[in-house]
Amino acid sequence: MTARALTIAGSDPGGGAGIQADLKTFSAFRVYGMSALTAVTVQNTLGVRSVMPVPQPVVAEQIDAVLEDIGAGAVKTGMLGSAPVIRAIASRLKTYRVKNLVVDPVMYAKSGHALLAPAAAGSLIKHLLPLALIVTPNAPEAERLSGLKVRDLAGARNAARTIHRLGPAWVLVKGGHLPGPVCEDLLYDGRAFTVFRSPRVNTRNTHGTGCTLSAAIASGLALALPPREAVEEAVAYVAGAIKHALPLGSGHGPLNHHWRTHAKAA
Repeated sequence: MTARALTIAGSDPGGGAGIQADLKTFSAFRVYGMSALTAVTVQNTLGVRSVMPVPQPVVAEQIDAVLEDIGAGAVKTGMLGSAPVIRAIASRLKTYRVKNLVVDPVMYAKSGHALLAPAAAGSLIKHLLPLALIVTPNAPEAERLSGLKVRDLAGARNAARTIHRLGPAWVLVKGGHLPGPVCEDLLYDGRAFTVFRSPRVNTRNTHGTGCTLSAAIASGLALALPPREAVEEAVAYVAGAIKHALPLGSGHGPLNHHWRTHAKAA
């Protein structure tokens, strides 16, 4: 059967993040990708200029259209924007009994622009995290979800324990915002920690890294990989995509989502 994955996220017209990055990532893993749009953003490598939310009923209807007909082996969420949208998504995911849910708790763009309404964080915690197989916060997002400081690996461990108690089966605290020559991504399953280490690449072309990582994890789950292996494969994929990132635009350029294909061709 064809592996299928659904992304529920916002649009990036520059193609580096959001559903565009997700669909490129699904394609790189040879997973059939589908999307439910939550917002139209106006952005490029320099930052986000404006956001137009998609009405909550339309978000829910998109999910219905995909899952009642085609189905999905995994679903990932990205930029959701508001509490009503989060509640509607959670309702639909329950209806279709989605098991392989990856929640990327997108709160800020790389430029610092807020992508989640302040009042919506509580809805994310209450309605979506308990449904998640894996949640993938970066350090600032882990701080907001846990209420703890995340400035090093020890802080990441404490935050992961607290976030795990909110309901997700697995917590991946990403290490891209933490200092040091090695990027350390911390995975916690409620019992044990696993640290995935990647050399830190000296580049500003990292636009869409979080979207790409969560989409890569969802791809692995759609391909029936166990969670730990799906995360390990995703971390390796993103490390390569950053190493071969594309110097496009005047700000933070995008990753090279098809770096493996390009490397083979070379």
